[in-house]
Amino acid sequence: MKKILVTLCVLFSVAAAHSQEMNMSDGYKTAVGVKVYPGALTVKHFLSPGVAIEGLGYFWQYGTRVTGLYELNANINGVDGLKWYIGAGAHAGFYNPSWTRDYPSRTGGIDIGVDGILGLDYKITGAPLDISFDWQPSFNVGGYTYFEGGWGGLALRFAF
Repeated sequence: MKKILVTLCVLFSVAAAHSQEMNMSDGYKTAVGVKVYPGALTVKHFLSPGVAIEGLGYFWQYGTRVTGLYELNANINGVDGLKWYIGAGAHAGFYNPSWTRDYPSRTGGIDIGVDGILGLDYKITGAPLDISFDWQPSFNVGGYTYFEGGWGGLALRFAF
C-alpha cells in the first residue's frame, strides 16, 4: 500500500507540473486517480474528443483485478464539463484463498471476463479535477462463470 501511495504522489507531482502549461477549462486529455468500490487505481486517456480508454487496477480483500475499457463520450448540453459515457472492455481477476473460503461454489483463483460501463464524467472548469460516477456490470467467462452487477462507483482523478 505504501508503494501505491508513493507512486500516486509522484504521478500527481508530474501531472501538476505539466498542467500549469494547459488551459484546464478546455477539458482534459489524461486523468489519473482512485475509484471507490471496491478500490482501484484509474487512468483515463482520450484518444479523440469523443473516444477514451480507461485502465483500472482493483485491490480488495479477495485479490486483484485488472480491467481495460473502451469508452464513447458525449457532452451533456447546458453543463460545461459534464459528459456521459458508455463502453465495453475486458478484465482478468486473480483471487486469494479467502475467495474460495467465503464463496465455496466459486472454484479457482483466476477469472477472465467482459465488462460494460455506463456513467457520467465531470471535469471541474478551471481546476485539474475530474469526477466520474458509473456502473460497470461484468460477466466472467473463464474461471467461475457468473454475472456481476455490483461493480462501478465514484472516481476522483487529477486531470492534465
